[in-house]
Amino acid sequence: MGDPWWRKAAIYEIYVRSFADSDGDGVGDLPGARERLGYLADLGVDAVWLTPFYRSPMADGGYDVADYRSVDPLFGTLADAEAFIRTAHRMGLRVLIDLVPNHTSDQHPWFREALAAEPGSPARERYLFRDGRDGGPPNDWESLFGGPAWTRVPDGQWYLHLFDPGQPDLNWHNEEVRAEFASILRFWLDRGVDGIRVDVAHGLVKADGLPDAGFTDQAAFITQRELPYFDQDGVHEIYREWRKLLDSYPGERMGVAEAWVRNADRLARYVRSDELHQAFNFHYAGAHWSATEFRSAIEDSLAAVADVGAANTWVLSNHDIQRHVTRFGGGETGVHRARAAALLTLALPGSAYLYQGEELGLPEVTDLPDDVLADPIWERSGHTERGRDGCRVPIPWSGAEPPFGFGGPAWLPQPREWAELTVEAELADPGSTLNLYRTALRLRHRLPDTGLEWLDTEPEVLAFCRAPGFVCTVNFDPAPVRIRRPGRLLVASRWHSALDRDENQVTLPPDTAAWWLDQPEPAA
Repeated sequence: MGDPWWRKAAIYEIYVRSFADSDGDGVGDLPGARERLGYLADLGVDAVWLTPFYRSPMADGGYDVADYRSVDPLFGTLADAEAFIRTAHRMGLRVLIDLVPNHTSDQHPWFREALAAEPGSPARERYLFRDGRDGGPPNDWESLFGGPAWTRVPDGQWYLHLFDPGQPDLNWHNEEVRAEFASILRFWLDRGVDGIRVDVAHGLVKADGLPDAGFTDQAAFITQRELPYFDQDGVHEIYREWRKLLDSYPGERMGVAEAWVRNADRLARYVRSDELHQAFNFHYAGAHWSATEFRSAIEDSLAAVADVGAANTWVLSNHDIQRHVTRFGGGETGVHRARAAALLTLALPGSAYLYQGEELGLPEVTDLPDDVLADPIWERSGHTERGRDGCRVPIPWSGAEPPFGFGGPAWLPQPREWAELTVEAELADPGSTLNLYRTALRLRHRLPDTGLEWLDTEPEVLAFCRAPGFVCTVNFDPAPVRIRRPGRLLVASRWHSALDRDENQVTLPPDTAAWWLDQPEPAA
């Protein structure tokens, strides 16, 4: 029996409101996403992850859930969700959904009941209500979206919201909360989902007594300093219970943690053998364009999971992170580096998570008009931080003008220059980023299922092999670099005639990755 599917899968994130719009209202939906599943099957991914599509007032793009068992009319119906899962399975694609357990919407029946109840009541015990201190909030905790993490209610108590005030934090010491989420998990597992992505997996348990953090600008230190509301040891008891529940279902169901923690060793705790199966590797996503930084992130990640027997996950972008074309410098340089980073990522042992549009080489949209910004960070920061909308602009499918086949006029405007980056345009261009991803994902299914061994090379070049015979080389230098030819060229992120010459030495262009085979190519 082989390894579980998720240990080496390529998983594609669908940000539902920005993927495909079936009804012309300018917002992506489940029927639209279902219609595009053939594109993803052809792309070569193994699974899709859907961002929240539950009933919600949309204070934070659906991550403020009012009903975990129903679909918001903006995105379709429960029948549409079930049809999406069935269609994906017919095409050989697994389906992950987003679970949001740290907080609910303030429109959730539980929170409405809590506001109507008295201090100390069972309804308020489901959340974190506290009395104030010296006329202000109970402690110095700050919202990650800006401002204090507490809002006062009319009777004088305060409730905790680590994000928007419309997202009150749940009390995970409460047995009713734990039982409810076990029931929600069963509801969706019964409908055939293959896994869950756990939003804010590091945040469910807060330190006893809710002590002060002791410093300001806390959001800037999530992965650098200990915080009393993140990465508390008590979260692991929850995931041990969820692992038992996932394992009780057939078909290798899995869970992946969104966990922003201080180092790779802390992250590895979430993927111990009796907890979740995977955790997003944000240390890798945070590496700057440098051979030293990428090697360090890879080595730390491999070492951390080796001790717990878990598989690595590699991610470059998602709906919360600036797109890596822009992160790596933007323009032509950013595109070259992003293409190289894609080949590096897809060559590593473990699973890879792709964010919609990265296969098109989409950049961050940095000039959205102020009046269209929807991320609550924009308002909470007093219009000083523009938030995450720039990576959430709907992707372009076809045509020469916006909305580029997305559906109705997109809820966030697409740049006109994206006409060159549509799926239609890139499919017709053999050298496009889309065709690079299609080639790499096809080849990836045939890579050796082994670990990596570093090879000696120039300082700004990363090179490693995976037995038998596969080699990946990446030139991070802004200048060409001569290296020993590792074998027969399989694919390169940036083609140069010198790569194909039959010589003992080869010149790697700047900001370029290449895959090589020094053994006969395995049978398809």
